Amino acid sequence: MSIPKDPVMLLSFINTQLRDNYSSLDELCRSLDVDKQHVIKTLATIDYEYETAHNQFK
Repeated sequence: MSIPKDPVMLLSFINTQLRDNYSSLDELCRSLDVDKQHVIKTLATIDYEYETAHNQFK
């Protein structure tokens, strides 16, 4: 699956998917066949980190 390249759009996409469809970032990445480290690094460029307890990037 193609995911947004723009970090802000990626943030919105990932957090929506996590909220609506997946119980963890690992599950989302496996299901959509995306590189977890790429997502983490891209969102870090806009100062967002994944919070396991909340299952979202904040």
